[in-house]
Amino acid sequence: MALPSADLGDGTYRNPVLDADWSDPDLLCVGDDFYLTASSFGRVPGLPLLHSRDLVNWTLVGHALQLLEPAKEFTKPRHDCGVWAPSLRYHDDRFWIFWGDPDHGIFQVNASEIRGPWTRPHLVKEGKGLIDACPLWDEETGEAYLVHAWAKSRAGVKNRLTGHRMRPDGTGLLDEGKVIIDADVIPGWFTLEGPKAYRHDGWFWIFAPAGGVETGWQGAFRSRGFFGPYEERVVLEQGDTEVNGPHQGSWVRTGAGEDWFAHFQQRGPYGRVVHLQPMRWGADSWPVLGDEGAPVAVHRKPRLPPQPPCAPATDDDFPGGRFGRQWQWTANPQDGWATQHSGDGLRLSCVRTADAHDLRRLPNVLTQRLPGSPATVEVELRLDSEEPRARAGLAVLGDAFSWIGLQREADGSVRLVHRFAESVGMGAPPTPLGQWRRERDAAPSREAPEGRARLWIESGAGARCRFSYDVGGGRQSCGQVFAATSWRWVGALLGLFARAPVGPGHAGAASFTRFRITSSSR
Repeated sequence: MALPSADLGDGTYRNPVLDADWSDPDLLCVGDDFYLTASSFGRVPGLPLLHSRDLVNWTLVGHALQLLEPAKEFTKPRHDCGVWAPSLRYHDDRFWIFWGDPDHGIFQVNASEIRGPWTRPHLVKEGKGLIDACPLWDEETGEAYLVHAWAKSRAGVKNRLTGHRMRPDGTGLLDEGKVIIDADVIPGWFTLEGPKAYRHDGWFWIFAPAGGVETGWQGAFRSRGFFGPYEERVVLEQGDTEVNGPHQGSWVRTGAGEDWFAHFQQRGPYGRVVHLQPMRWGADSWPVLGDEGAPVAVHRKPRLPPQPPCAPATDDDFPGGRFGRQWQWTANPQDGWATQHSGDGLRLSCVRTADAHDLRRLPNVLTQRLPGSPATVEVELRLDSEEPRARAGLAVLGDAFSWIGLQREADGSVRLVHRFAESVGMGAPPTPLGQWRRERDAAPSREAPEGRARLWIESGAGARCRFSYDVGGGRQSCGQVFAATSWRWVGALLGLFARAPVGPGHAGAASFTRFRITSSSR
């Protein structure tokens, strides 16, 4: 770990508690342990699983989804598709995760232990535009329910929540569903989504945001019956703070009886970072979040046993050729993309592809989240491929991208290259073929006489990135500043890749060693 914890060491914490793109977080408390999952969209493995003992210091302990399904639909990158806004619950001595895939329907997986093994995805309800699914098992009556939102891009409707009765075993729904909250009839409310359902104090509660991810607010709804009618209230909004659109969160109660609420903040190229808010119940039995409904920047930690400061891992020495849990492919992986061996270092095969001109279209880019604060990324690279035009490098990947790395030339030499490509318009697919903006040189190439390089990306304020390298003569800056960009819903990523043009036979490999991310601000 090279990035700092949100724990300030004096009994307080600072927000965000997870300063990277852990989108659409959902919290769960089981015994003395807290767990969090988040949207993983089209990356694999999906459904990250984080663990904490104090809601401030978090570690990544695994993933619940090893392949996206239907598998044939995710052999190529679909960056803004896949897993949207999962809900993590514990029922009948099992962990459950439900989520909506906007193109296929509502899925669930479950496991007896948080680290798995998890079941294969089960399709609970097929359909287009069914998103942000959340189950609710009513311990008082034994009934089970499910609530979900709608994606207008697929279903033609939004701003409403639909409720269903559900089989207690979570395998299917028992009715066609009913709109239980129609925000079109609530003055000023739009883009209602992301519901989380709870039972508390004789009420059915649904926490759900509205107003859009960049400038919206967090709402709470309550009813005596699951199917309504519901009262509503805004319980968290930006106010005079710098936290725009505090959005789409979840409530958890600690063993000490304290209530806390986690939500995201949309931060442009960084994606959706996670904040933790204190929560209490007011005299009128409505929840009060943050500082009287406004987000807090620094606050007392939860009253829980002290924990050592920690944050999700970023660094990797790739022991035995294995990569850490922080890495995800940009599509369902294939055998042979990364090979294990007896030493340290990641060996990526130079996968042959007709899309070698565009990282956004490659399924074999190994990625992790871009830190939400200034940081320096570095890695050592050796290009072992003898294939002309074989390339490997370190990238900042989003709707626009830039990378620095090595390329084998036709004369057998290896050169340091730095290339970039402009935005294609929030990840929209190219039509007709060829309208993707192909990558271009960001700086003149330079000889790398030993076929190796040390590579750096310095990400500064606003995710403005500067590239540099060392091919034996000391560290040198390279090219212009590159402003990282997100996709529509996904923050910019750091990526490692190896690729080669279409042709016969194996194209060789590239080796990456000593990957590090070092904070530049704290």
